[in-house]
Amino acid sequence: MKIQIDTEKHILRVEDGATSKEISLYSREAFEIISLQWVKIGWNQKYPYSFSWFGRPVIQLPEDMVRTQEVIYRLKPDVIVETGIAHGGSLVLYASLCKAMGKGRVIGIDIEIRPHNRKAVEEHELASYITMVEGSSTDRAIVDQVKNLVGDAKNVLVILDSNHTYQHVTDELEAYCSIVSKGSYIVATDGIMKDLYDVPRAGKNWQTDNPTCAAIDFAAKHPEFIIEQPAWPFNESELKENVTHWPSAWLKRL
Repeated sequence: MKIQIDTEKHILRVEDGATSKEISLYSREAFEIISLQWVKIGWNQKYPYSFSWFGRPVIQLPEDMVRTQEVIYRLKPDVIVETGIAHGGSLVLYASLCKAMGKGRVIGIDIEIRPHNRKAVEEHELASYITMVEGSSTDRAIVDQVKNLVGDAKNVLVILDSNHTYQHVTDELEAYCSIVSKGSYIVATDGIMKDLYDVPRAGKNWQTDNPTCAAIDFAAKHPEFIIEQPAWPFNESELKENVTHWPSAWLKRL
């Protein structure tokens, strides 16, 4: 696809194979087309690797963090489970929301929690809201340990942000879907991989080996879940789609 921006005529020209069209540069459609390219270039430039939350690096697109905050505030979950810890920034983000709401706790799982990251999270002001579990998120013993930690919590949100291969995400979806409460979500993050196949840093099989494909196939097998972008609680624009690394990620339990 070829995209041309004409700032003098306020036109966006799009050529895709044998078809071409011109649209207003300041239209919703143009915003969505340009945003996807911005997301792809930003991912390749490691734009998400430039943020922190309460002192801990958080490797997320800012819009995804804000949208997740919207969901957490609406649901007010008793427990937030996240696979993938890295520097612990997301855990601290969720913990800060739990403290602000006066409700909730966070469980993080990672196959390897590096000592300096563990130390930083354990010494953080919000550490009392966070429990970390080291081990593979799909290992039966680890899954059972997490389920025991969740206990009888009635309102549970699960966010999958560890290994993003199709098979691993599928295994995580199967492992943790049972603890998701009705009306809540299990989130298969970073499905943007399906659109990144042609950027320099991409993996060669990402068009099919990605979380979005895993989420779509999971929903087809589990009618109790649907893929549904959470509604924006505030919107005075004409926009409808998230600018996101998480397309088709939000699996809602009916």
